[in-house]
Amino acid sequence: MGLFKAIGGAVGGTLADQWLDFFTVPDGIAPTAAIFAAVQRTQNAGRGANVKGSEGIITNGSKILVPEGYGLILMQDGAITGFTSEPGPYVWDSNAQDSQSIFAGNGLVSPLIKTSWERFKFGGRPMSQQAAYFVCLKELTNNRFGTQSEIYWDDAYLNAQVGAMTRGTYTLRILDPILFVKNFMPATYLRPGTVFDFTDVNNDAATQLFNEVVGSLSQAFSLYTNDPAKGNRITKIQADSVGFAQSLSQAVEAGYQWYSARGLVIEKTAIVSIEYDERTRELLQTVQRADALSGARGNANMQASVAAGFQAAGESGGAAGLLGLGMAAGTTGLAGLQQPVPGVGPGSVPAAAAPAPAAPVQAAPPAPAPAAPAPAAEDPMATLAKYKEMLDAGLITQSDYDAAKAKVLGL
Repeated sequence: MGLFKAIGGAVGGTLADQWLDFFTVPDGIAPTAAIFAAVQRTQNAGRGANVKGSEGIITNGSKILVPEGYGLILMQDGAITGFTSEPGPYVWDSNAQDSQSIFAGNGLVSPLIKTSWERFKFGGRPMSQQAAYFVCLKELTNNRFGTQSEIYWDDAYLNAQVGAMTRGTYTLRILDPILFVKNFMPATYLRPGTVFDFTDVNNDAATQLFNEVVGSLSQAFSLYTNDPAKGNRITKIQADSVGFAQSLSQAVEAGYQWYSARGLVIEKTAIVSIEYDERTRELLQTVQRADALSGARGNANMQASVAAGFQAAGESGGAAGLLGLGMAAGTTGLAGLQQPVPGVGPGSVPAAAAPAPAAPVQAAPPAPAPAAPAPAAEDPMATLAKYKEMLDAGLITQSDYDAAKAKVLGL
């Protein structure tokens, strides 16, 4: 008993000449319509006529045309008695021995739908009159979400709690029409002439889904930004429509069992805007600046800063200014930030450094009284080695080095 596929071409040909019911999708149906009643055609391709059928009710022998992208649900007294997800022409016959099971056709039916049927199938043989409803199996677009105040989540990239306001859209897909009709869709939509549309502002069930999505956004952002597979970067989220949809779908499933109890899933998202709060914007700028100055890029930036300092010191203080800046670089550790130069380092003698000439011996005049010992002078070789390292690293010019050399050697 149930639905079985009609012979190819029969619905548009021989069967159209008979005075039988013929049902299909109503004209002008909105692309966002999810579930709606099948409508009866008084003529089939201009052939045959039947104006005696009851609205929304099909009888044995009725012909039903299921278009691509839609499934067909048959109901009797509020109970589901038939379903098919494969497009094509069908005949309803409750007594035919060769008709297929509730799952008519050879199309793919998900295990979830089969499980739902075993839980909810109509007990006993169906009666002769059935109500037919089409369910859209395509992505249902233009579902909107948005927050009126900031939502907060822990962000792995920023290593802190961040807050933002956001808005965008998402697409839905009904994966299990049996679960959806049985567990969620209000009975008021199971009558001829009504349409269940997720985007209808007067649809209280759709409004509930909207509120559940908004309530899941914080967890969805947290799932996305703390997932190493997604790079832990919130900045990628606006370009990753599928990745964030997976996080959002996971969040609504955890909180409201969209898939397991309602047969619904979020397919894609499009985030229109993310507006961070002031504290998060400041934190994001700080972390981005730190990223920009890390590694080789930061080393090069520091070298350029030190070189600019040497140039300014040379212009303002000559060799004395360069000598002072070089000694400051050594004492503060700035010299350690430069790129290493093979063969040059503390304790090594540069090839270009000439040995210091012996100081001339002069007779010292007798001192009237012994003076306090003068502080030990810095080793000229060590000082020249530091300047040679800075010259080889490109931090000072040859003329700067020559001037510093003359200063140290007293030339």
